[in-house]
Amino acid sequence: MYTDVSLFIDGEWTAGTSGKSEPIINPATGKTLARLAHAGTADLDRALAAADKGFKQWRSVSAFDRYKILRRAADLMRERAAEIGELMTLEQGKPLAEAKAEAASAGDLIDWFAEEARRTYGQIVPPRADGVSQLVIKEPVGVVAAFTPWNFPINQAVRKVSAALAAGCSVILKGPEETPASCAALVRAYADAGVPAGVVNLVFGVPSEISEYLIPHPIVRKITFTGSTPVGKKLAALAGQHMKRITMELGGHAPAIVFEDADVAAAAKMLAIAKFRNAGQVCVSPTRFLVQESVYDKFVDGFVATASGVKVGDGMNKDTRMGPLANSRRVEAMQMFVDDAVGKGAKLALGGKRIGTEGYFFEPTVLTNVPANARVMSEEPFGPLAVVVPFKSFDDVVAESNRLPYGLAAYAFTKSLKTASAIGAAIESGMVSINHFGLALPEVPFGGIKDSGYGTEGGSDAINAYLNSKFITQVGL
Repeated sequence: MYTDVSLFIDGEWTAGTSGKSEPIINPATGKTLARLAHAGTADLDRALAAADKGFKQWRSVSAFDRYKILRRAADLMRERAAEIGELMTLEQGKPLAEAKAEAASAGDLIDWFAEEARRTYGQIVPPRADGVSQLVIKEPVGVVAAFTPWNFPINQAVRKVSAALAAGCSVILKGPEETPASCAALVRAYADAGVPAGVVNLVFGVPSEISEYLIPHPIVRKITFTGSTPVGKKLAALAGQHMKRITMELGGHAPAIVFEDADVAAAAKMLAIAKFRNAGQVCVSPTRFLVQESVYDKFVDGFVATASGVKVGDGMNKDTRMGPLANSRRVEAMQMFVDDAVGKGAKLALGGKRIGTEGYFFEPTVLTNVPANARVMSEEPFGPLAVVVPFKSFDDVVAESNRLPYGLAAYAFTKSLKTASAIGAAIESGMVSINHFGLALPEVPFGGIKDSGYGTEGGSDAINAYLNSKFITQVGL
C-alpha cells in the first residue's frame, strides 16, 4: 500500500541522480514505511529547465482550457480521496477520517482556483486625450518555487500549486520529506488531468540546500512558503536579495478569547475539539485560551472534560480522535514546555507526558494559571498543549492578545454584538473568527500579518500573487 516515493521532473517519476534517499517514518510506530528519493543539484537543474520549458507552453494555454484541466484534477482528488487518505495517515498520523477529508477538500480548492483562472480580469483606464487607449492586463509571473509543510501535506500544497497553474505559471514544488506520498498523489492528479510535462515538478531532499539553490536562480520568479517564522524570515531575506516576489504563511500563537457573556459550555467544547485536531499541529490552532475571570473555572472544567475524552492512538483505528506527533522532536518540545510552565507555577490540569514508548504520542494536555514568563506563553507549542489564563477587562485581553509578534489567527466567543465588533477591530491578526471556526475555506482569505507572514492563499486575492500587471498605452496612427 505504501511504496518508495520518487521525484517528479518533466512529466516523469524518477530517482535522484545521486542515488541518495531517506527513510519515511510512520509516527504511530516509529518504523520505516519506505524510502524517499533526494534531489541533488543535477536534479534541480533538470527541474528548472523543465519548469522553464513548461511555463513557455502553459502560459499560452487559454484560461478556459486551464480551467478545464484543473477541474479534472479536482475530480480525480475526490475519486482518490480514500486511498490518498490512507497514505497520509500512515506517514503523518492524523485520524483517517481527517486525512480523507483533507484529500477530498483539495478538490474544492482546485475548483476555486480553476474558476479564478477565468476571472483574471484587466482594466481599461479612461484616457486624458482622444485617440489614446490605456490597458492594464494580467500576465503570469513565471516559474514558481513552492515550499510546503508536513502537517497538512495536501492542503497547503494544493493552494500554492493550483493558484500558480490557474494564473499560467509553472511550479517546482519542494514537498515535505516527512509526508511525501500524499503530496506526490496530488501532483499525480494534476499530471493525470492533463497538465503538460514540465509544468508541475516535485522534488524532495535537504530543505536548506534546495531553497538556497532554487530561490536565487534566475529562472525562478516567485517564492511561496509555509512553515516556521525563523525559516520564513531567512527565505524572505534571500528572495529579497534577488527581488523575487514572495508569499509567506508563517507561525502563529492564536489567542482564543472567552468573554463572560459567552455560551461558556459550548465554547469550551468547541475550542477543545479544535485544539487537539491534528494533535495541535495546526498553524491556526487556538493556543492561548484567555478566559474572563468570572467564568474561568467553568470554562476549565468544560474544556478538561472534553479533552479527557479525546481518544489517542494510531490514526488508522476508527475510534482514534488524535494521532501521534510528527516526530520525536515534537514530543521533546511538548515535555519541555510542560516542565518549564509547571516549574514556574502553572497547574497541570490534564496530561503532561508522553504515551508509551512506541511512536510519538503525547497526552492531550491542559495547563492553567500559566505565568506570563512561561515559554509556552510566547513560543508556539505546535502540539496538543493548551494554556488557559484568566483576564479581567476588555483592555487587558486585547493587550495580551496583541503582545506577541504573531498575527495569523484569533478566536473570540461572546453573545454581545458590541463586544464582537470591538474585539474583531482590536485584534491584530490576519484572520479573526468569532463564535465559530470559519477559517480556511477556499473562497476566503488565508494569511497573517506581522511575524506570521504576508499575502493570502485563499479568496479572490490569492491568484494575484502569481500575476503581473502590465500597463499598455497607445495612440492610434
